[in-house]
Formats: sequence, structure tokens, C-alpha cells
Amino acid sequence: MSWVQTLAVVFHVLLAASIIGLVLLQRGKGADAGAGFGSGASGTVFGARGSGSFLSRTTAILATLFFLTSLGLSYLFSQSTAPTSVIDRVQPAETVPAPVTPPAGMMPSLPESGPAAATPEPAPAPTTTPATAPASEPAQQPAQQ
Repeated sequence: MSWVQTLAVVFHVLLAASIIGLVLLQRGKGADAGAGFGSGASGTVFGARGSGSFLSRTTAILATLFFLTSLGLSYLFSQSTAPTSVIDRVQPAETVPAPVTPPAGMMPSLPESGPAAATPEPAPAPTTTPATAPASEPAQQPAQQ
């Protein structure tokens, strides 16, 4: 980013913050109803007319400047020639063409019986015989008489 772009962005952000502050300082339309009950605007800093005309005019001027800086920033950033994507920044690696035929003796050989024999048969699952569990009671001997 050049110094002109940086300066324009900083000015644009300051304008935005100023507009927010001025809008928050302004009175709403319902605030005029309170003037009849003793909260008159004759002793304010901005005079008897109130701050409405000053703040409204200042807000309009700042909004116009904000609009113009938005257009200026869009023009400034559209003129940049730097790559905007990571893909544009990556330089392609040099490709080496693949050999057309592999050297003799490097070719894998296929069995002679055809493609059916090329697939190996699955090995049978190992069978295990369970060990004989010891009897929980000793074997009873026949009774002798």
C-alpha cells in the first residue's frame, strides 16, 4: 500500500468516527416536546435555535466527504498492480515430461493366465480352538461300597 492509500484510509476512518459522534449528539424529533415543560433551548451553547442546524449541516458535510473518500478509495485500490491472490503469487514449478516408455527390464510382468488370476484370493481366516476351561467343581468319583 502506498502512503497515499494509507493516508486516504486513515482520513476515511476518522470521517466515519466523526459522523458517528455527530449523529449521537443530535436530538431526536421527540426531544422538542420537552421544551414546553421548562427545558428550553435559549441558554444552550448553540443559541436559541438549538444545535439542530449546526449539527445537521456538519453531519451533511461529513457525509459528503465520506462519500467522496469512498469513491476515491475504490479508484486508488483498483489501480494497484500487485497480485491480489495467493495463487497469482505462486510461480509454477518447471515440469519435466514423463518418459514415453520405461526402460527394458523395469516393466512389471503379468501372470500368463490372464486378468482373472491377477487378483489374489483372500486367505482363509485363522481358526482358533478355545482352550478347555477348567471345571469349576472337581470331578466326582463314583461311590464305592
